[in-house]
Amino acid sequence: MNLIKSILCFLFALISIQAYSQYTDVINSNRPGVSRSAFSVGTKVAQFEVGPYIINEKRTPATAYKVSGFGVDFAVRYGLLLEELELNIEGTYQNDTKTYVSNFSAEDKRSNFKTIAFGAKYLVYDPYKNSAKNKPNLYSWKANHSFRWSSLIPAVSLYLGANFDTKDNPYIAPGVEGISPKVMIATQNNFPGGWVFVMNLIKDRIGSDQSDFQYILTLTHSFNSKLVIFGETQGIQSDFYADNLFRFGGAYLIGRDVQLDTAMTFNTKDTPSVFGVNLGVSYRLDFHKDKKIKDKNIDNGNSAKEEGKRRSRRNKNKGVINTLPKKQKKNNIDFDNN
Repeated sequence: MNLIKSILCFLFALISIQAYSQYTDVINSNRPGVSRSAFSVGTKVAQFEVGPYIINEKRTPATAYKVSGFGVDFAVRYGLLLEELELNIEGTYQNDTKTYVSNFSAEDKRSNFKTIAFGAKYLVYDPYKNSAKNKPNLYSWKANHSFRWSSLIPAVSLYLGANFDTKDNPYIAPGVEGISPKVMIATQNNFPGGWVFVMNLIKDRIGSDQSDFQYILTLTHSFNSKLVIFGETQGIQSDFYADNLFRFGGAYLIGRDVQLDTAMTFNTKDTPSVFGVNLGVSYRLDFHKDKKIKDKNIDNGNSAKEEGKRRSRRNKNKGVINTLPKKQKKNNIDFDNN
């Protein structure tokens, strides 16, 4: 199935509700889809995303086999030093039984990491930063939900990481082991009305016998501040494995720092056919400090202290002696600071 057909098969998508900044007041998770947002979790935020799943695969007719088992997807994300920078560890561990049913029945019990990678993601372009056009209009519902041409310009991040593959891994092509590079371009468009579109272009296990190219397209829609749904298509192409996977599901925010989610994965072929269901949870430890809040006492010329100095200078220049009581002068300054 080509890229255009894949786009037409979109359902609806959840990543956590996206905002026009790195740090958000509520958790910003990549789950339950597998695409990566262009934005990081924010500095001094440690985030944990985990999702157990069940999987069933069946291949027919030649070399017929079926696979049944379970696994878990996991990710640890941390915002370091800069709002644009995120370090992460991501992987999938699976335990299953592969049963051959062509000429004779035989079972192969398998367990290992299908993927595990360490990497860093950096936001290189943010069209929403310091943009008055993208701020919500407090007086017009129509203005907030109408289409803006500027929303077609996406935020863009670059990812660089490394895969760690063990020897004789049953989920990887024979002979592939050790460390191999992984690179990704992640883009994100935030459209009015609670719609978010994410695209990932990935080159994985570069230089190995299982070097593959992947694209992931995810569309998200939020119904309210707690509930979102998503649809996603993922294309994989390599000499070892090729597939087009589709996912849909949703998530529910149960607190500022906790999200629950569920999703279903399937494909449209039988070499092999794939069906999986997962449940997941995302949790963050939030030690973020907004620079604007942290630096509010810095004298930038607009502070109450500076305004008081300007008034004093004006009064001196005019030869006026300020006879207001100290308490009243303090109240005047406090009022100007609000």
